Amino acid sequence: MSDETDAADESGASRERRRRPTVRDVVSGFVTGLFSIPEGMAYATVGGFAAPLGLWSGAVPTIVGSLFSRTVLMVTTLTSAIVLTANSVLADAGLDPGDVGAVATMTLLVGAWMILLGVLRLGAVMSFVSTAVMTGFTAGIAVQIVAGVVKDATGYVPESSNTVGKLLEALWHVGDWDGATVAVAAATVGLWALLGLVRPLRKVATLASLVVVTVVVTVTGLAVERVSDIAAIPRSLPPFTLPDLAAMPALATGSLAIALVALAQAAGIGAAVPNPDGSRTDVSKDFTAQGLANVAGGFFGALPTGGSLSRTGVATTGGAQTRWAGIFAGVWLVVLVLLLGPSAGAIPMAVIGGLLLVIGGELVAGRVADVRLVLRTSTLSSVAMVVTFAATTQLPLQQAIFLGAGLSIVLFAVQVARRGRIVELVPTGDGDDFRIAEVPATLPSGRTTVLHYVGTGFFAEVNRLEEEWPHTSGTRDAGLVVSLRGSAGIPSTTFLKSLDRLIDRWHARGVEVVLCGVPADLRRRLDTGGVTDRLAGSIVSDSGGVLASVREAYELVERRRRERAAPDADADVDPKTGTEKENP
Repeated sequence: MSDETDAADESGASRERRRRPTVRDVVSGFVTGLFSIPEGMAYATVGGFAAPLGLWSGAVPTIVGSLFSRTVLMVTTLTSAIVLTANSVLADAGLDPGDVGAVATMTLLVGAWMILLGVLRLGAVMSFVSTAVMTGFTAGIAVQIVAGVVKDATGYVPESSNTVGKLLEALWHVGDWDGATVAVAAATVGLWALLGLVRPLRKVATLASLVVVTVVVTVTGLAVERVSDIAAIPRSLPPFTLPDLAAMPALATGSLAIALVALAQAAGIGAAVPNPDGSRTDVSKDFTAQGLANVAGGFFGALPTGGSLSRTGVATTGGAQTRWAGIFAGVWLVVLVLLLGPSAGAIPMAVIGGLLLVIGGELVAGRVADVRLVLRTSTLSSVAMVVTFAATTQLPLQQAIFLGAGLSIVLFAVQVARRGRIVELVPTGDGDDFRIAEVPATLPSGRTTVLHYVGTGFFAEVNRLEEEWPHTSGTRDAGLVVSLRGSAGIPSTTFLKSLDRLIDRWHARGVEVVLCGVPADLRRRLDTGGVTDRLAGSIVSDSGGVLASVREAYELVERRRRERAAPDADADVDPKTGTEKENP
């Protein structure tokens, strides 16, 4: 069945690839490519890279990613989190962001990691980066963005190397801000906000703000720093770039962190933007597509890239219908750079600073609901979010994402360990129904008890629950059904050892034990763990209705208990104490 589903998905993906582009795809690609010019340059600048690298990150990687992605409308390009993590990785490796060979090596390595994760079908690895951790990480990235544009937006250069320190220092020295720079940045933010109030103009608010304020500054001759003062934007195709192989050892671990950041951001795009043709997305194959995009982009002047929810949103609101929209976005960007390249050098850095303030604000606004949800969910989730936020603003980003992933796993382990419990299923006497009751402290004598184990079999959970099973001291003529239906899905060695000890305890008191609701995969684990040999003929598979195996096991234990008790019929058992009464 799985093979048939995969084949159907592949067939759907192949059909989608053969679809011809539509006029709406061409228009959407133009809007997305045009939008990529200011946003790409802004991201590259905030990461300490030359502005053209931000442009080229929306060219070849976007085209290749759209060609192979199973989330057909996903746009693969540069994001704020990726560029800041990339800067942190280079700094940690002692490499210069201006070293194009090192940048190419880093991009290629990121692509290699992504392809490896995709080929190994490890898309599920993203589930270990929890919403709490990703919320803290994104909020920290927003603060990083704002701190990174203090110079561009105010004209003041902080001396602090700490993210929060830069912001506090800039606020403390507000009197040293450059008036013209602040005015241009404020005008950019203000115009963006005004355009956002008009629904038809919201899609082009960023682009229009950049163009209008740049024209006004150029006409008035206002003395502010411009893009051309930092780096010239050539009217050319993406440059062919060779990697610096000597930098590979220093960048190997950091590039994995960049890959995880990029993949974590892209993992939710498939759910947010379903395929128009109804075909299913595949996170693992999207990993491979993004990896191929980075490998190709590494040879053509691109920074590391990944699936961008914001750029995908621009494409879909622009009318994207097939993967051709993303392909056209990359093509249009190259065409526009060829036509307008040097003209982009007239853009004031304060305009880019203002746009980045907007981007940082949008990142925070977009996570407000998640922050509230995390705070209401649990104390542990809240702690994970706050710790990740602090790490993102105080540590290199590649360390912060690894720390966040570790916190996610610990949080998962704690929650799983708390989830397990044992309940009693009591026959109602009305047909075959059972009601749920608290587990008795002592296993009752003279009857069969049905206990249902609710849990995963996780070792931390097992250790906590072992003493919650009923005690058997003084128990006589008892039967026990242990229901495992829907539980013990990931039984550990600890679970098997615990079950072995419990069986010893029950058998020592003469308790008739039957396991029921045992699925095939758990049965195999019980076989290899030796439990099956201990319970020959006393394991009922999970089949039929929800309670079918429970009823079958209950009847089996009752029959065996009566058969065993028959030779001792003369023995009178006190049902309260479970001990034999003395015959007069």
